[in-house]
Amino acid sequence: MASFNKVILLGNLTRDPEVRVTPGGMSICKFGIAVNRTFNTKDGEKREEVTYVDIDAFGRQAEVIAKYLSKGRAVFVEGRLRLDQWDDKSTGEKRSKLGVVLENFQFVGGREDSAGGGYDQSSPPPRTTGRQAPRNEPDVDEDVPF
Repeated sequence: MASFNKVILLGNLTRDPEVRVTPGGMSICKFGIAVNRTFNTKDGEKREEVTYVDIDAFGRQAEVIAKYLSKGRAVFVEGRLRLDQWDDKSTGEKRSKLGVVLENFQFVGGREDSAGGGYDQSSPPPRTTGRQAPRNEPDVDEDVPF
């Protein structure tokens, strides 16, 4: 049986990321994003639909997200769907929630796109060489002697 589990989302954080560290030293970051969809009804009325998605990030990515992202910031997320199931302690009913486990992400926008934005202003800007690296090739300085 074939299967494929991939999610690609672009949205804004609904809350500041929450990071925790397991006893084994693994960082876990939980955050939510809002993804908007605009459409026209049959009557020609413009409507907007918002979907809220909870996302879990692990390891170094969790640490980076917690450090540089905050509520309202835009982020591009790639991941996989995961269904969490549990028994509600107060009612005894079975509960479930569909969420995303982050596999990759990209910052969207620049530092000026948010008030503070969580960026460490003392960190250097990303290094660029003035040329665009072809896909799947590392960005290499032309002056490297080897």
